[in-house]
Amino acid sequence: MNIATAATLIVTALATLAAAVSDLARNRWTLDNMTKYGVPHSWIVPLGLVKLAGALGLLGGLAFPALGIAAAAGLVLYFVGAVATLARARGFADLVYPGFYLVLAGASLVLAIAATGSGR
Repeated sequence: MNIATAATLIVTALATLAAAVSDLARNRWTLDNMTKYGVPHSWIVPLGLVKLAGALGLLGGLAFPALGIAAAAGLVLYFVGAVATLARARGFADLVYPGFYLVLAGASLVLAIAATGSGR
């Protein structure tokens, strides 16, 4: 695995970990956003755990590339869902937030696949 791939996986993992901690801590602004976009508060812990699993999977992908690919793919799907949720609720001004994570997860996925040679 090259430095760019490893750095991207680490940055994505750290950003996703920060988002997971915010969910698991049930920060007021996170709960307010969930209310704003019609997501039940009961989902916050499961969603935070999904982010946590994705972040840990990306870090594990440094040693086990298939795990990193699976984690990145899962995070891409997760953040596509987040973007769709905001779009459905017409929260276009806030699309940059899940969009940022989606770009990071997508870059991690592409680079992790390329690093294994599976992208040929």
